[in-house]
Amino acid sequence: MSKPIDFSSIFPIYKVEHGCIISMQGDLTVVFKVDHADIFTLGSAEYEAGHHTWVKALKTLPIGTVVHKQDTFIRTRHKADLNPNFTFLTLSGEKAFDGRVYLDHSCYMMITKKPEDRRTATSGYSGLMRKSIAPKQTTSPALFADFMEKVGAFERILSDSGLVNLRQLTDDELAGTTGKIGIIESYCSLIGMGKRPLLRDVQLKDGIRIGENHCQLFSLADVEDLPSLCGSRVNYDKYSTDKSKFSIGFAAHLGLLLDCNHQYNQFLFIGDPQKTIKELEAKKLRLHSLSAYSRENAVSRDAVNDFLNEAVASGRLPVKAHFNVMAWTADKSELQEIRNKVSSAMASMDAVTKQEIDGAAQIWWAGIPGNAADFPVNDTFDTFVEQASCFLNMESNAKSDGSGIRFGDRNFGRPVYLDLFDGPMKSGLITNRNLFVCGGSGGGKSMGMNHMLRTLYDQGTHCVTIDIGGSYKGLCELVGGYYFTYTEDNPIKFNPFYIGKDDVLDIEKKESLKTLLLALWKRDGENFSRSEYVAISGAITLYYEHLAENSNVFPGFNSFYDFLMLEYMQVMENGKVKEKDFDLGNLLYVLNPYYKGGEFDYLLNATENLDLLNERFIVFELDNIRSHEVLFPVVTIIIMEMFISKMRKLKGQRKIITIDEAWIAIAKTGMSHFIKYLYKTVRKFNGIAALITQEVDDLISSPIIKETVINLSDTKILLDMRKFMNKFDKLQETLGLSDKAKTMLLSVNKANEKGKNYREVFIDQGGQKLSVYRNELSVAEYLAYTTEESEKLKVMEYAQKYGSMEKGITILANELRQKEGSGNH
Repeated sequence: MSKPIDFSSIFPIYKVEHGCIISMQGDLTVVFKVDHADIFTLGSAEYEAGHHTWVKALKTLPIGTVVHKQDTFIRTRHKADLNPNFTFLTLSGEKAFDGRVYLDHSCYMMITKKPEDRRTATSGYSGLMRKSIAPKQTTSPALFADFMEKVGAFERILSDSGLVNLRQLTDDELAGTTGKIGIIESYCSLIGMGKRPLLRDVQLKDGIRIGENHCQLFSLADVEDLPSLCGSRVNYDKYSTDKSKFSIGFAAHLGLLLDCNHQYNQFLFIGDPQKTIKELEAKKLRLHSLSAYSRENAVSRDAVNDFLNEAVASGRLPVKAHFNVMAWTADKSELQEIRNKVSSAMASMDAVTKQEIDGAAQIWWAGIPGNAADFPVNDTFDTFVEQASCFLNMESNAKSDGSGIRFGDRNFGRPVYLDLFDGPMKSGLITNRNLFVCGGSGGGKSMGMNHMLRTLYDQGTHCVTIDIGGSYKGLCELVGGYYFTYTEDNPIKFNPFYIGKDDVLDIEKKESLKTLLLALWKRDGENFSRSEYVAISGAITLYYEHLAENSNVFPGFNSFYDFLMLEYMQVMENGKVKEKDFDLGNLLYVLNPYYKGGEFDYLLNATENLDLLNERFIVFELDNIRSHEVLFPVVTIIIMEMFISKMRKLKGQRKIITIDEAWIAIAKTGMSHFIKYLYKTVRKFNGIAALITQEVDDLISSPIIKETVINLSDTKILLDMRKFMNKFDKLQETLGLSDKAKTMLLSVNKANEKGKNYREVFIDQGGQKLSVYRNELSVAEYLAYTTEESEKLKVMEYAQKYGSMEKGITILANELRQKEGSGNH
């Protein structure tokens, strides 16, 4: 092998046809693309179920089959969508993650059927050692059909488990086309599937070199180097706590947790069990005869004997297996670092690292898709299918829905876009779009909710937020929404009598005004009569007729009060309405504080920010009036009625009402029935009700939350709960969390990446899809959403100085980036 060899003269693949790779030796290979579950989303029971499924599937394959599972992990940079039409914050978020490095994972499984007369390959007898190779007679159609039937059963068992998806590759995907490389070329050139072809030299002298890449091969091929124990899963200490054990796959450390360019090859050889047992019996006798000369021979004899006893007594299927990691880099100086990383990964499995030198070329050669039957048997070990299956990689990267709310995958922070509403509704994962958000103080609730509301707003959603604490002021100002708050100098003002350009006085508008007027007139628990209801209804109708005839009259509470005194009093007298049926004088007396000159004359007579129906971003900041016995109930009624109006009139448009910490005050004013009504009704109008809390004690004790909000919120977003670990059993019961959900929730923020500032969120959809993601923001997003007083003041200062929130945030973000030398806050 000292001089170059023409690759085509010894290339082991003969042709590709009917979705099959046919080798020169007559081996048939079917290739599947395998999609695994997201890493860090499976529980111990799912790993166990997955392991049983693999064992069951492998047992269906015929004698003479080789299963070659090839997981490839390539360091890749995220390419952001820098569409100039994006809004300011969307674009700043995309730019912040452009170029983020992550491991791109692809997995293909090759199932090879060897001809019965095929000679067993060894390191000394490999196709690589030959100068040329001629094709053998291909398999008969009957044998091909039988093999495909067995492969079909194998595929069905795996697909039905729901933990893996398999798709058979087409001829073009196997062999490649003019513009896109196939799986065979992808392996031989170390270029990802579907990329443009690039010819690269392969050098197998003094190690493996493919193009500019220096490859190193590390194998698990000797029983002495293998872990003493193996299982379907192992504890992941980084995310485990005293109260929970976090599970990952047994081989996860050789997968996405090994941060370098690498390929994890898993080979399983299904031979004739009887023949294998016969060979091992002969080996046992040979070792027994040599045991007198060496204690090692006696130990080996006992090990073989135990293996045979297990095989016969338990009916186990013996197989041969081999596992290897091939890692590569274009920079030769990184080879030692890669060796250290692979050694550390294998040590995490309690395995001894063995770097292949002499046999590396033959092992690499057998890894060519379709050539697994040429694997050297001397580099395999005997085991049972149950143990061999433990070494299969079971996880992949977090999947993105392509559009939705931007989060980051837990491992690398690569942007993942989640459709939390429409997709899950269509698939039946959830039956409503409502959200329940809970987390301790400082856990990142406001940041997460700001980010979600901003994304929904950019997608055309009408967003109404009731807040206590000023968490949404920056975002509201940035998008140019309405911000209602109460101060002595500028008290909160509404005008429920105003009808916008796209609105009409319909039954619902009248009903909302009646509800408001009756709530102002009657105390909580005080009933109104039928005649009083009819009289108020008539007053509203006549008032709007009066407005139509007098265009110079501005609609508002003042002019309505004037109408009641000057016009409606006469109507009552003409209709000879008795005071006991409707006491107009009493109504005017009770409503007088809201009329000009009264204590609350500002509340219902606003002359600006009037078109609430069509305004898409509205925030009501109620901190200063949450304890006010008069203002708070009235304001709450106005907000609720306004959102119901949006719900019913804006057909086809998404709406979200977010109640952030204000629910406690709302519940105290007797408005809890509205929260119940809202959560039950909003689904029918393409709406979302989102309730946010940090008071876990209130959460546990509140019947509204327990019976309505949690039961009618199929999507739960939970943040760092470790502060409540001692109360967690009650919390778990209230939220209806499974043990798997509890384990995942307690892992939130437990091992965040150093140098990155973010909070993690746990998302539970329908109790079926459970995941943890990063909520990592760009500097501009952080500044727009911040609730830190000093940072908010700085943002406002820059906004005033440079003329707008957008310009102020842009300049302040640039200054912070220069100061910190970092793209993320």
